[in-house]
Amino acid sequence: MSPRSLFSLLFHGDKALDLVQTALALGMLDRLDAGPAGLGALCELTGARPLRMYKFMDGLESLGLVERRQAGDSIESSTYTAPQPLAVAARAVLGEGSIERDRDRYPWREVHGKLAGVLRGERAARFDWPPSTPEAVAGFEVSMAAGCPPIAESFRANARALFGAGAPVKWLDVGGGDGTLAAEVLGLVPHVRADVYNLPAVEPLVARRAADARLEGRLGFAGGDFLREPLPRGYGVLSFVRVLHDWPAEVARTLLEKAHAALEPDATLVVCEEFRTRDRLAVQFFWTYFLVGVDACVSRLREVEWYERALAEVGFTDVRVLPGAFDVLVARRAP
Repeated sequence: MSPRSLFSLLFHGDKALDLVQTALALGMLDRLDAGPAGLGALCELTGARPLRMYKFMDGLESLGLVERRQAGDSIESSTYTAPQPLAVAARAVLGEGSIERDRDRYPWREVHGKLAGVLRGERAARFDWPPSTPEAVAGFEVSMAAGCPPIAESFRANARALFGAGAPVKWLDVGGGDGTLAAEVLGLVPHVRADVYNLPAVEPLVARRAADARLEGRLGFAGGDFLREPLPRGYGVLSFVRVLHDWPAEVARTLLEKAHAALEPDATLVVCEEFRTRDRLAVQFFWTYFLVGVDACVSRLREVEWYERALAEVGFTDVRVLPGAFDVLVARRAP
């Protein structure tokens, strides 16, 4: 897509979302995901008039969401195909619990239209980072929990590679939010016990999550500050989930060194991040925009190669990327 075309679509972004939301509500995206759909079939599904549906589908085509084939001059000969699944993606963005809806509650409007001054340091976004009050901590953890479903799916799909085949395992989830991820994973791996390592203010949130999931005794809490203290010992699996990208490279590397020092030989380290790709940058766009004026938070997506290299240099071996809905890197603490 040319810059001119992209800028035009961005200018009319609210209208584009209206098209997508309507197509989702009318069942059109599910129908397109099922296979090629002719104009007549879409009209029958929705009760639409053919010419109006044809123009509507032009809109979806302009967004790159469908491909059109037309056998003759008549619009009724048009057939549409979705190159990639649409309905699940649309629900993930437009649904009530979506990451995008959660991010929209932040005060981004304070910097909207004022980015030139933000870049020059004349103003900044109002964002408490690292969170310094119980209210700020709770609000941030709610945001992190909103992004957990695809991560939990990847953890569940790779449970054997992460947690072994059934021998008891203790897992420390460093910076593990309110325990949402751990609670979802523990339901599938009964041989695992997890502790969330986070700032002490988060402990009541984790206790509530454990109680709600009926995981008292299996989901616990370890309080501390990983920037100032060593990481707790005694765990067979230690994970950083969407943690390292928030910090400068030297801090991220120091955290990996702390993990190496805390783990016993042959223990497992898990790094789950949004590795830098065009798709990940797109999903991360809100934070990229909002945090332009927040110097305390790096929010820097790094290529997977950076993590592979850093892990090897720190002393981890068998570094590999696991398949799944979210990027997960697993490594072994060398003897």
